[in-house]
Amino acid sequence: MANTAQARKRARQAVKQNEHNSSLRSKLRTSIKAVRKAIETGDKDAAAKVFAATQATIDKIADKKIAHKNTAARQKSRLSAAIKSMAA
Repeated sequence: MANTAQARKRARQAVKQNEHNSSLRSKLRTSIKAVRKAIETGDKDAAAKVFAATQATIDKIADKKIAHKNTAARQKSRLSAAIKSMAA
């Protein structure tokens, strides 16, 4: 347990920040699943629309360093490739 007032405050802040970051990570995963689900339905236009919204979410979370920028780039690349391969 934290002994000083400063340490107690930092512990409180860490808990609050952890909850916030966890909710953003959850939002990221949910949006990626939404794109995957749209791809599975086979509707390329719908998948592209969902992907555009997801792309913005991925970028915002990467900018806040909740997800690494390379991980974000990889996720966007794979989703984009999956959508592009739907026509073929």
